[in-house]
Amino acid sequence: METVVKKENGGSDNSLNDWLPVTSKREAKWWYAAIHNVTGMVGAGILGLPYAMSQLGWGPGVTILLLSWLITLYTLWQMIEMHEIVPGKRFDRYHELGQYTFGEKLGLWLIVPQQFMVQAGCDIVYMVTGGSSLMKIYNIVWPNGRPIKLTYFIMMYASVQFFLSNLPNFNSIVGISLTAAIMSLSYSAMAWIASAIKGTQSDTNYGSRYPTSAGHIFGFLSGLGTVAFTFSGHNIVLEIQATIPSTPDKPSKIAMWKGSLLAYIIIGLCDFPVAFVGYLVFGRFVDDNLMISLEKPIWLIAIANIFVVIHVIGSYQVFAMPVFDMLESFLVLKLKYQPSRMLRLVTRSTYVADYLSQKPWYKKRDPFYLLSPDEQSLAAAAKWRASNYESLAATTASEPRLLSTSDEELLKSSAEAEARQAPTEELELERANRQSLVNSCNNKDVELEVVNSN
Repeated sequence: METVVKKENGGSDNSLNDWLPVTSKREAKWWYAAIHNVTGMVGAGILGLPYAMSQLGWGPGVTILLLSWLITLYTLWQMIEMHEIVPGKRFDRYHELGQYTFGEKLGLWLIVPQQFMVQAGCDIVYMVTGGSSLMKIYNIVWPNGRPIKLTYFIMMYASVQFFLSNLPNFNSIVGISLTAAIMSLSYSAMAWIASAIKGTQSDTNYGSRYPTSAGHIFGFLSGLGTVAFTFSGHNIVLEIQATIPSTPDKPSKIAMWKGSLLAYIIIGLCDFPVAFVGYLVFGRFVDDNLMISLEKPIWLIAIANIFVVIHVIGSYQVFAMPVFDMLESFLVLKLKYQPSRMLRLVTRSTYVADYLSQKPWYKKRDPFYLLSPDEQSLAAAAKWRASNYESLAATTASEPRLLSTSDEELLKSSAEAEARQAPTEELELERANRQSLVNSCNNKDVELEVVNSN
């Protein structure tokens, strides 16, 4: 999948490279690299780091997080050095380096599917995260408003991407990326500062959050996975570096390393306080999203979700630009389309729209997908308690019922509200599932209260 058009006389024509989004404008500054790296690496998943710490514990958690930061910084440096490892040639794209290493065909088939899967997968996550945050904002601002499905909020988020996705290249989205980077710094700072103000609670402890050895082992592995994905973004490093000018006297790796090092320092200042302060304050009972543990003030939660929406708008573009480059290269080189604005418009709009046409996975698997995030958290916690009530009976003798009468009414009212605006056939099963869970949880709680009273 060469990105250089071959002439009949054996020479080469760089006109395609001058049109493609990765290489069309090599005028980026070193701080462009810092901005794109921060936007690509600091995500909403940072709010789950305290939860990962509760799965790992203080000693292993701190050690693994620091080692992950150092190791990925070293591998990032390696990627930057390999961009111009062959004198006079630049590996502008990840697959070009793969082709140099493994051969033209094998390198292409090894790298392109994996890179496409990672980048397109990240964009799907950003789209769902953006829609979920918009839904959370709506539920906070209009708590008694008409229930709206998550699908519509995802469509609102995608409508912005239809416009932004037609910006021509990496340098044209630097302002969006800068705004996204500032937002990521803001909501991460809000999370750990608000936690520090709240202070460590009297009942906070740092023991295992799992009652069984098997649970502890799988939780530890899950925590490792969360930390492993914390410092991601290497799959767009070469494409970001391709936008920086390079000369024999001043190769692009100098500016790229300067920007990347600054980005990694900023990323560490975001990740470490959130992970350590969040776990310090809430201990083993911290939620998988630190903002859920904070609960109040409600205006802070709303502002944080606004920042998350703005951030994932920029992150989507940073990860989508190399995908656009691959798609447009394929259409021109293999399918013989002429480079044009119309080709760009159709290709990129189709990419954004494709994920809207798929039926979301959560509609198939989660009977509570219509509930608000707070209601989902309540139901998940109730389900967990119902499945672990025997072990809880020995340690939480004075703990009150999780599902109160008002909580039951909340779950029931959600099902009834949806029944008024959605097909009855689909919701009958979901309503039955909800009611079954409520009854099951309360039955378990009754048994737990009997055990506690004894």
